[in-house]
Amino acid sequence: QIVESGGGLVHPGGSLNLSCAVFGVALEYYGMAWFRQAPGKEREFVSAVGWSSGFTYYADSVKGRFAISRDNGKNTVYLQMNSLKPDDTAVYYCAAAQFWRQISAMADYDYWGQGTQVTVSS
Repeated sequence: QIVESGGGLVHPGGSLNLSCAVFGVALEYYGMAWFRQAPGKEREFVSAVGWSSGFTYYADSVKGRFAISRDNGKNTVYLQMNSLKPDDTAVYYCAAAQFWRQISAMADYDYWGQGTQVTVSS
C-alpha cells in the first residue's frame, strides 16, 4: 500500500513537501516516482529516484524546482516542491517499480497511491 500526504493550497512561488509512505513491502527493492494529473489532462511523469537515492531524474518542467529523495529506513519517499506555479496544480501520485524499462512510463510501475491534491493559486 502507498499513501501520499502533504498536498494543499499554496500561493504561486510557494513550497510544499509531499510524502509517500509505503506499507507491506521493503522500499529498498523498488524504484520510486512521482506522477501528476491535472484536470482534463493525462497523467504525466514528474520525477523518479533510484533504489539508493544515488540516481534521480526529473521532467524538464520541474527541473531545478523540485527535489526527490527517499529514506529506505522509514519506507518513505519525498518530493520537495519549490517555486510553485499555477501549472503545477494537479493530483500527485506516488508509484513503485521493481524494474525500469522506461523510467517515465506508467506501465513500468507496479503499485500506485491514491494521490494528494496540490493547488497553486493566488
